[in-house]
Amino acid sequence: MQKILIMTDSACDLEPDVIKSLDIKVLPFNIAIDDLSFKEGVDKSKKEVYELMESSDSIPKTAQITSFEFEEAYKEAFEKGYTHIIYVSISASASATHSNAIMAINNFFEENPDAKNKLEIKVIDSKGYTGMYGYPLIEAAKKVAKGADAESVIAYIEEWCSCVTAYFVPMTLKYAKKSGRISAAAAFAGELLGLKPIIEMIDGASIIHEKIRGEKNIIPKLMAQIEKVMTPQTPYVMLTAKDDTLAKELEKEMIKKYGYKAEYYSHVGAAVAANAGPDLVGVAFRKNISN
Repeated sequence: MQKILIMTDSACDLEPDVIKSLDIKVLPFNIAIDDLSFKEGVDKSKKEVYELMESSDSIPKTAQITSFEFEEAYKEAFEKGYTHIIYVSISASASATHSNAIMAINNFFEENPDAKNKLEIKVIDSKGYTGMYGYPLIEAAKKVAKGADAESVIAYIEEWCSCVTAYFVPMTLKYAKKSGRISAAAAFAGELLGLKPIIEMIDGASIIHEKIRGEKNIIPKLMAQIEKVMTPQTPYVMLTAKDDTLAKELEKEMIKKYGYKAEYYSHVGAAVAANAGPDLVGVAFRKNISN
């Protein structure tokens, strides 16, 4: 009989109560802001991270999860009797964490030869961030709890990650400027003109689709972009940070258009906030690949 462990990293931004209730193993990223270092989701809450960001001139720096940390996690799972580990990572294009997870597999089996033929480890690149892969982790854990086999759970996660996207608007450009995602000149011009970009995160890349002038236009313009590409009657997740006000407004429009609520609100952690800032609004959803 299979005993399956769903494993991920803290950039999935799942809340502690969800992680605990669904028995998901989360490896934390090490975050540094100024001279303060801490483990994401362990030592500091997201609210505390937002406050640190706003009081600092620096942006959060995220250290990759090491191969050794993965080896230790694999060993712990094996010793607990797991037969399968399914690890879903932050986008491989954003962090070496994904490749470290793969590298650790060979090292683990070399150090633990008795685990061969007893433990299978699958590493999946989510190609995304935050709720883009937080949602399928929740669903995968539920499937495991209901007795689904590893093959079907892997197929579900890979299919979701192949078509998920996210559209969001950061309320300020200063973090994107600090992180180098946009030039200082572009950020200055955008702030001067009151422009805010609609950014798509897909396949590990960020694409600017439109620049919005005025906060009152954020929700209508976001909805117009989403309606072009979202697959109807499929789940979606609200993306937000320190303030849910705009996210709630956006969800109301999503309900008017599609007839159902968001699965949950994903409050972004350091991986996204380092570039977008602690104040944003967006949605993660299944993209109609024909578009």
